[in-house]
Amino acid sequence: MGMNMWRLAIQTLRFRRSGFLATFVALFFGTAVVMACGGLMETGIRNNVPAARLAGAAAVVIGDRSYELRPGSPEDSEQEVLPEIAPLDAGLTGQLAAVPGVERVVGDVTFPAVLLAGSSPGAKVSAHGWDSASLAPYGYGLRSGAPPTGPGQVVLDTPTASKAGAGVGDRIRIAAHGGSAVYRVSGIVGGMTGPGRTKAVVGPVLFFAQDEARRLAGHPDTYDSLAVVARPGTARADLAAGISRALAGTHAKVLTGDDRGFAEFPVAQERRSDLISLAGVFGGLAVLVAVFVTAGTVTLSAAQRRRELALMRAIGVTPRQLRRMLLAETLFVAVVAILLAWLPGQRLGGVLFDRLAASGVTSGAVEFTLGRIPLAAAGGAVLLTAIGSGLIGARRAARTRPAEALSEAAVQERWFGVWRLLFALLFLSGAAALVIVTWTVMRGPVASSTAMPAVMLAVIGLALLAPGLTKMCVVLLHGPVRALTGASGHLAMLNSRARAVQMGATVAPVMLAVGIATASLYIQTTQDELTNRAFVANLSADAVLTSVSGTVDPALVDRVQELPGVAAASAYVTSLGYLERPGGRGTESGEDGMPLQGVSARGAAGTTAAAATRGSFAALTGRTVALPESAGHDVGDTVTLRLGDNTTVAVRVVATYHPKASSDAALLPAALLAPHTTAGLPGQILVRAKPGADLGPALARFAAAEPGLTVEGRDALVAAHAQGTQTQSWVTYLLVGMIIAYTAISVVNSLALATGNRRREFGLQRLTGATRGQVMRMVTVEGLLVGVIGVLLGTAAAAAILVAFVHAAGDGTALLPSGPGWLYGVVVVAALALTLSATLVPTWRALRGRPAEAAGAGAD
Repeated sequence: MGMNMWRLAIQTLRFRRSGFLATFVALFFGTAVVMACGGLMETGIRNNVPAARLAGAAAVVIGDRSYELRPGSPEDSEQEVLPEIAPLDAGLTGQLAAVPGVERVVGDVTFPAVLLAGSSPGAKVSAHGWDSASLAPYGYGLRSGAPPTGPGQVVLDTPTASKAGAGVGDRIRIAAHGGSAVYRVSGIVGGMTGPGRTKAVVGPVLFFAQDEARRLAGHPDTYDSLAVVARPGTARADLAAGISRALAGTHAKVLTGDDRGFAEFPVAQERRSDLISLAGVFGGLAVLVAVFVTAGTVTLSAAQRRRELALMRAIGVTPRQLRRMLLAETLFVAVVAILLAWLPGQRLGGVLFDRLAASGVTSGAVEFTLGRIPLAAAGGAVLLTAIGSGLIGARRAARTRPAEALSEAAVQERWFGVWRLLFALLFLSGAAALVIVTWTVMRGPVASSTAMPAVMLAVIGLALLAPGLTKMCVVLLHGPVRALTGASGHLAMLNSRARAVQMGATVAPVMLAVGIATASLYIQTTQDELTNRAFVANLSADAVLTSVSGTVDPALVDRVQELPGVAAASAYVTSLGYLERPGGRGTESGEDGMPLQGVSARGAAGTTAAAATRGSFAALTGRTVALPESAGHDVGDTVTLRLGDNTTVAVRVVATYHPKASSDAALLPAALLAPHTTAGLPGQILVRAKPGADLGPALARFAAAEPGLTVEGRDALVAAHAQGTQTQSWVTYLLVGMIIAYTAISVVNSLALATGNRRREFGLQRLTGATRGQVMRMVTVEGLLVGVIGVLLGTAAAAAILVAFVHAAGDGTALLPSGPGWLYGVVVVAALALTLSATLVPTWRALRGRPAEAAGAGAD
């Protein structure tokens, strides 16, 4: 491409500012959005978790939490991360200490604790054994006092001591491991003084004596992890190899480099797949939207220049020269937009990741990464889309014979073609196939995985047919609009019929915004409603006892059972495991595993929503289990369960039951399940009242006598669950909102571009006697027409998918989504407001000049 063509392309930018600005905006925001989602995907794939509190260790050993779903099948092998910490036997410390190059081995445990006294009662901290304090790179050196040496001593960090108003020698009550006790502050250490991120992810800490910490962690003979400190001069690779040899035959694995952080932040390992899947779904949606919006804007910009391109063809410019000029223009704008979008794209990705971490989708300890691959992929995708769209937009002008060019620029452009029809049918067929799959195959919340792609395919298919659909809608609406708006409306309808292709290009982004917004909002509200209904259906307890430390003493269950008015009381502990095939040949319970629920035999029948169909829940003692009927086992069978800490246990089936509201958990004795969880104890005590009894006063007195124990009623539990569901939903709202915001920008962009290029038309109308007010009223009707058609088509696309989703996600009887009607009203009002503002503001600007000047002017 010669320098003359580049010079001509750059000079053209000066006189086509609005068109190129619209293209720039679409490319800039599209690149930023796709880069941000690409950064989330790369972050999930890399899953770098730098060590913080244990950064002084060269390597960290943890229990292996990976579980192979289909062992012995390399071509179909898949591993899942189990949810509980896999404890390490304390005896491994001696084995690791004997590895060449090891200076010392430090056992570490982590558990939650709560300060119950001082100036900040209820402050939650992370508790550890004192030996690990020396591994922190930025602090934890003693400022005053001495290390804890006995079970009644504790060391606080400076921020925690300051909030609690405690000093060396003071006594403070601390709740942990299902109870509380008074500890003497033996010393105070400096807080984390490193980078802000390190302080944020570690948070406030306190240290107990090593044996006391292990007891409070619920595993007195084990450690959560073993930190290995290397001797000076020891090569990390040699050390890791030696440790791996020492661990051969055990269920332990060695972590080095940035993987060491998994020992401190195990949730990062569990939720890696959540971040990847979320980034993949919304990243794919963002790419589709960005490509669609970018292609539409670039094509519309090129179509608006038909008159200019026709003149160039008439004076002798060859099709090759025309294409080269358009290619140079598009390349220049695209490269500038992509380069300028790099920094905002990285910032946007970081902000999105922080919000996801705050919502619990991932761990804040994961290091956000946006490398060259997502940057190149986003820039390349948008650049190729821009170039392809620009060339497609110029194809007609470049192929038209010079003698026909000027006359063709003045008449309605033909829009229908075989390729357009084929692609439209392809997208609509894909949408129809996904709707059928959603209706017939999908069940439960997983139905959303096919519903949202179906919306995108449907909207794109309708957008390809938008000119024809727009013309059809204009014909149908001509009579009502003319009756309501008079002469201005009649003129607007005539313009709309004559400009169906241009109008279809502006209807498409409105339809896209309405379709995505309506479908995504009501899919989420429907999921929330179904989740809350299931929770209420499965909640048979009238009250729940919990502790501020997160665990309760199981010995309290029998005491609660004896309170007046109590019909049943049961410990409650949850986890996730797998029902294994005989001989360890994989799992019977599917890739997502089976929920495990620990209960007390005496109170299980009274506090569990479902009733046993065979056997009895009262037999849940020792190594027993109650399974849902769908598991396919009968009373008396012996099955093997893979528990959440990667241990297996053979249990006897003592009952089967028919689950309610998709609650298909395996019921186990709480005494069997709790030791195989990270907490080591039940998290709640469920209480059922006798008919007509008021449990409030008795439970309140009981809780008051146990520091840290709290009581929640049924209504409070339902409200808390709904609030938690809403918090998780905000993640979806955030990501979808970002895409909708970008789509809204494209709506404004396309409409402003389309309206701004009508200066000459408006000037001619005013020369023939039309006033500014008449032109504004005409354009208002046109804008409303664009908005109404876009809303109707977008709603039609969303409605078809929502009906299938509601049928699949619910019980198969409902067809209408759950959620407030005002949500749809907001979507419609917002679409119409955007359409009108993006239409009227450019029109008002175009009408400011003299009619004669406007009639002879170009678009800019």
